[in-house]
Amino acid sequence: MAYTLTYWMVRTLLTLYTLALIARAVLPMLGVSYAHPAMRLLWNITEPLLHPIRRRLPPMGQLDLSPAVLLLILWIAASILLQILGWLLL
Repeated sequence: MAYTLTYWMVRTLLTLYTLALIARAVLPMLGVSYAHPAMRLLWNITEPLLHPIRRRLPPMGQLDLSPAVLLLILWIAASILLQILGWLLL
């Protein structure tokens, strides 16, 4: 029971954060200003993890690869975390 709830919570948080990263990347392409309250919320949620990656990632012109790198890191970290939870709680 505890494993199922923990697994569900980790997966749900990862999914929500993934959606926030995707929305942050797509909404400016659709003309949504960073001054918009939804964009400010997305910025506040995602920037603390994106900023360190952006500092270390070499610039690629207008292309920002930091969200893709963060998604990869999050997916790997979540897989490891869920494996550890499985070993501890089962």
